[in-house]
Amino acid sequence: MRILAVSGSLRSGSYNTCLLRALREEAPEGVEIDLWAGLATIPAYDADDDVVPGPDAVEELRSVVREADAVFFSTPEYNSSIPGALKNALDWASRPIATNVFRNKPVAVISASAGAFGGVWSAAELRKVLGAMGSRVADVELAVGHAGEKFDEEGHLIDDDVRETLREGLEALISEVTPAPVALEVEA
Repeated sequence: MRILAVSGSLRSGSYNTCLLRALREEAPEGVEIDLWAGLATIPAYDADDDVVPGPDAVEELRSVVREADAVFFSTPEYNSSIPGALKNALDWASRPIATNVFRNKPVAVISASAGAFGGVWSAAELRKVLGAMGSRVADVELAVGHAGEKFDEEGHLIDDDVRETLREGLEALISEVTPAPVALEVEA
């Protein structure tokens, strides 16, 4: 199973990117977590350029999402919402609407910020946008407040409670990709 991990932050020392690196450490055998680093390369959305094929960076994004079994997002909060670069990338990926690469794709959303609330509003906004795009949004909640206290100087996650909730979120997303078998009733 291949899960694409997308950080909503462009900052090199991003807590959200650090969370996704910790997610890789929690991946069970047979699950590969690929951290996508192309967010900064996506051009501003312009409907005049919304042709097939689109700009190279946009086609690369569409390709990695298409090839993934699921997508795991971690986002900061900017002005009580989704960072512009992430929203812009999703605007591109949502085209064409009826057949976009996120349609029916299992996704999970978590957030982290230096503030007390951990980006809960941006995570809620991102879930809303992904749902509108047709994604299957997993029931995953993790908002890491005061994120600077949860990582060491090298960006390693040092908070066991956050790590456990992160692991549970990954398990929930995996179950969206490979749901438990349904027991069929057999008439006697």
